Amino acid sequence: MARLDWGRAAGAWPALRFADWKPTLETLHRYTQVVGKIRLALAPPLNHWWHVTMYVCPLGLTTSAIPYGEGSFEILFDLIDHDLVVTTSEGRQKNLPLLVPRSVADFYEDTMALLHALGIDVHIWPTPVEIPKDALPLDADELHATYEPEPVGRFFRVLGHADRILKTFASRFQGKQSPVHFFWGGFDLASTRFSGRRAPPRPEADKITREGYSHEVASFGFWPGWDGITDAAFYSYAAPEPPGFDRAAIPAPARYDRTLKNFLLPYEEIRASDHPPDAILGFYEAVYEAAATLGGWDRAELERRPVPVAVPDADLSKGAQEHRPEQPSP
Repeated sequence: MARLDWGRAAGAWPALRFADWKPTLETLHRYTQVVGKIRLALAPPLNHWWHVTMYVCPLGLTTSAIPYGEGSFEILFDLIDHDLVVTTSEGRQKNLPLLVPRSVADFYEDTMALLHALGIDVHIWPTPVEIPKDALPLDADELHATYEPEPVGRFFRVLGHADRILKTFASRFQGKQSPVHFFWGGFDLASTRFSGRRAPPRPEADKITREGYSHEVASFGFWPGWDGITDAAFYSYAAPEPPGFDRAAIPAPARYDRTLKNFLLPYEEIRASDHPPDAILGFYEAVYEAAATLGGWDRAELERRPVPVAVPDADLSKGAQEHRPEQPSP
């Protein structure tokens, strides 16, 4: 298989230690929760909560189009120029500078005011989610107010790498799988494969967990880290875990974390390797094979092997023209 060779220039895989940017990370995490909850309030529901996520784009993180009335709007975290940008299908646009010192409560108020100025009225539940020991409402949070552009830029660079690698990995699977998307609850980039079977019911779980894990899955992603739990890492897990999964022989430096029930590949160790994309893809593939084999997935039906010979662009263009339906005459 051809080696992936993205970003071997100096600094292309920047340092991203949790402790070095903790105040900024905690503020940005809560900013994304405000925006994510706006999408949650307005977007039509999709299975496994796929309608609430954001996506990596060339400028940062976007909600994609959110339906509203007879049109739509998009909210973009521009992590290059460091603006929150709202664009409507009417061609209107307003920006909120992120470099201006602003608490989470101020961000909440300013974002709602910006939407209101564009004719968008939305109400959200302001309590943060998936942040341990923090129930301080977003619209009252004056504690988190740090935004430093340099570590945010490094974070976005790593997200871009992770997004490309996860999309390459996704191309090898033809069963049901999620988009590569950013969950603002856990503040992680993720992609999930499904076995095609329902999972055992979880009557004790909350409704979010029950819907998210209603079917057997193997999930893959990237975290910037959790305070006191793990530094930045690529991760993978199976739910439910098949017997023996935690003892699977996944190559070092990956390890199984019994608290998280995840295999973790530390970012700071892998960024210094000769070819980080190959190492990360190998990690995802090894954990998937363990989950699918031990879980009895129908791998022959679910997997897509890479095409050994590249198809020239000219042939692709010709094929598209040949299969284009005839258009009616004006």
